[in-house]
Amino acid sequence: MTSQAAPGQACPAHHGRTPLHGPEFAADPAATYQALRAHGPVAPVELAPGVPANLVVGYAAVLDVLRNPSAFPRDPRRWQAKMPPDSPVLPMMMYRPNCLFTDGAQHARLRAVVTDSLARVDPNALRGQVERTADLLIARFAGNGEADLLGEYAKLLPLMMFNHLYGCPPELGDRLVVAMSGIFDMVDPEQANADLTQCIVELVALKRQRPGHDMPSWMMAHPARLSDEEMIHQLALLMGAGTEPEQNLISNGIRLLLTDDRFAGDLSGGSLPVEEALDEVLWTDPPIANYSASYPVEDTDFAGVRLPAAEPVVISYAAANNDPALASQQRSGNRAHLAWSAGVHACPAQQPARLIASVAIEKILDALPDMRLAVPNDELVWRPGPFHRALTALPVRFTPVAVPVQPDESPGETRWNVQPTTPSSPAPSSSTPPAVTSTPSPPPSPRAGRRPWWNSLARFLRGR
Repeated sequence: MTSQAAPGQACPAHHGRTPLHGPEFAADPAATYQALRAHGPVAPVELAPGVPANLVVGYAAVLDVLRNPSAFPRDPRRWQAKMPPDSPVLPMMMYRPNCLFTDGAQHARLRAVVTDSLARVDPNALRGQVERTADLLIARFAGNGEADLLGEYAKLLPLMMFNHLYGCPPELGDRLVVAMSGIFDMVDPEQANADLTQCIVELVALKRQRPGHDMPSWMMAHPARLSDEEMIHQLALLMGAGTEPEQNLISNGIRLLLTDDRFAGDLSGGSLPVEEALDEVLWTDPPIANYSASYPVEDTDFAGVRLPAAEPVVISYAAANNDPALASQQRSGNRAHLAWSAGVHACPAQQPARLIASVAIEKILDALPDMRLAVPNDELVWRPGPFHRALTALPVRFTPVAVPVQPDESPGETRWNVQPTTPSSPAPSSSTPPAVTSTPSPPPSPRAGRRPWWNSLARFLRGR
């Protein structure tokens, strides 16, 4: 008879390591994190079958790792060389010449390209575009009385926003969606990674030939003069960070509002505003739960654990945020959570990411104020995988309504307000980087006759 370990506990089949994969972990990761704390602030885990790692679960220990890149560098190539090429975690963890997997001067150079290009997007223009995109999506299902808010709203909205920021043609956008989802779900990840790379190669070639008012073109024009290879991997990073986590933030936020007694009821007049609901999600259910691996240069003693050289030290944002040592802290209005990471690798796009999520949630609540879950909360299914906290679907019911939209505007025709980019210094070591600011210049003229690509994307994701 094969012995069975309790949920969240290690078993002999995993060589004494707790698995962070499979449906049990996806259904109740909190139980796993609670069991791991018995090891202390660092615990042995298995990211996928045969992929060992050490997971940092203590809040203070996480900050120590994130703020010490010299002891915990991000370059995974020594570890990667020992991994089979078909390992399901490689597309998420393999080396790419972008600002996530580099340190020091190289990281500062690559990160400056991202921060300077993000600064060219005016927040007011971004807010207006999110509102119009939300209206377009809500109008497609508002008259039905029911919807899957993940597949029909939370997933589509950030993809549509991001594809627009990339100036991405519709067919290419469809392929990017499928490839990125495959990487996060670790379903045929080797093929998904190849597909993603090919899509971005095509996008880079297109923007080299015909630059426009979009992120790839701004990055190409930056004084850092990125090579095509650097461009490809910077864009892959931004695509991954700006779509999958954003859809999880939106859907997890809506779920909280529909199920938590502090929010449920009259959603349009709830006791806590949407911004506080987002803070709660970022504390308790961050959309990226475990990531940001580093690789000690040599065997290292840390927090009472011997960390082998070049073996992944993975940050658990979810476990650290819910560290019992923080139980006495007031969380309302407290943004000291680590959902955006910390140190020199803190997310440079947290301001626009938060804006997109808050506007998306506000729009759906305003449009469908009597919205409710179509199934009990405990019957919602979570996608397996060690990295994200993501639902498979978010079915809701509501009174059918008609939602007016602006007929002459589509996501492909937004007039972004931008300003010329100037080189910046690296972001400070803080879990709260400075806010994006911009002084808009006169907007460019929209291109005439552009195909409304969001129709293609919506049909594609619904399997039609």
